[in-house]
Amino acid sequence: MSDMTFDKMVAQMTPAMYDSFKQAIALRKWPDGQRLSQEQTELCLEAVMKYEVAHGIPEDERVGYLERGGCGTNDDTGESDAIKWMN
Repeated sequence: MSDMTFDKMVAQMTPAMYDSFKQAIALRKWPDGQRLSQEQTELCLEAVMKYEVAHGIPEDERVGYLERGGCGTNDDTGESDAIKWMN
């Protein structure tokens, strides 16, 4: 029996594996066209996130990054724009 753990597997991931996992997550399919199960999607996402942290991928290039600055603000004072609801 192998003593490979999830963390060891992530540590041994190549950049090509990382890219393949990211693509599989985005498409919800493996390269051969088979759909990822919910569990496979979650494991791939966890592996990708651990890889990004371990390899120092800049935060703004990571999976799931959301830019927080500037949304709904006029300037550096932090005052927000008014939202006008239309029916």
